[in-house]
Amino acid sequence: MNDSSANAPVDTAAPGTWTVPFLRSVLDAAPEGIVICEARADGQPLVYANAAFERLTGYAQGELLGADLRVLQGSDREQEGRACLRQALERGSSARVLMRNYRKDGSQFWNEMLVEPVRDVTGAITHFVGFHRDVGERERAVNERERASAARTIGGLPTWMREDRLTGLCARAYFEELLRHDWLSAQRETRTLTLLMFDVDALGAYNDTFGRPAGDACLRRLAGVISAAFRRGSDLVGRWEGGTICALARNTDQAAVAGFAAGIVQRVLEQRIHHPRSLPDKYVTISVGIAMINPGPKQQAEILLQAASKALARARSAGAGPVVEANDKDFGR
Repeated sequence: MNDSSANAPVDTAAPGTWTVPFLRSVLDAAPEGIVICEARADGQPLVYANAAFERLTGYAQGELLGADLRVLQGSDREQEGRACLRQALERGSSARVLMRNYRKDGSQFWNEMLVEPVRDVTGAITHFVGFHRDVGERERAVNERERASAARTIGGLPTWMREDRLTGLCARAYFEELLRHDWLSAQRETRTLTLLMFDVDALGAYNDTFGRPAGDACLRRLAGVISAAFRRGSDLVGRWEGGTICALARNTDQAAVAGFAAGIVQRVLEQRIHHPRSLPDKYVTISVGIAMINPGPKQQAEILLQAASKALARARSAGAGPVVEANDKDFGR
């Protein structure tokens, strides 16, 4: 808290004479985030946030005072929970919703919030009190159960057929099935999916120079570098074919995804794997194609795969750059 009164000694007076410092100390001791916002026609500006809310979001209270907490949604506005919350605020009723929110550092968390109206003696709503908690672990557990359930329906595939033997990543058939499962979930929840296709440049020439076993060792090493960049439980990484590796991520910030992919390109270059037939630096490099979409009700997952593949093809072209994002034409728009 930025208000020094939050650190004042606890006032243990009788309930009828409780003071603001005492009440603030009680709220700061709460295990979940608590906020108070004004109820105004032009929005709900924040007037108070407790210590747990500061820890949850990474924002100090002073940074959010007077601001609408929509800022926590970033650009991720197409959410079912957002519409439910807006309707409750307009009606002046309570609401419990689950939202994808973003901390000050840009990291995403699942925010389960309960909002309650506060009325004055005339019955008019003056404020809203919000209770916030991170339920990411619960959501990850649900996702894992859903994926495990989906995995059991993949044509009876035994466990050994779900893993690519060379890289240890998901096998293509397994990746495709889980992609379709996540696609259906994204359609229901109106959220974005991001597919990144990584391709080892001139892998055939590397095999010709050093032999197939050396090429396989190179691919295994790079698969480890790429998969290590995807740490969220909801991320999915698999080998597509040859030297191509796919990664599926949920709710990736469009403004940051190209920079994220460029960082992986740099980490691969930093491996300094010698490749005499690679230009211009004589080291193994990769190209990346990126496609992002909020799946429409009548669209199929193949449109995302095709768009990422087209972007990757341009990335492989001389002078196109190592990272290329799919455009409207790639999606057939």
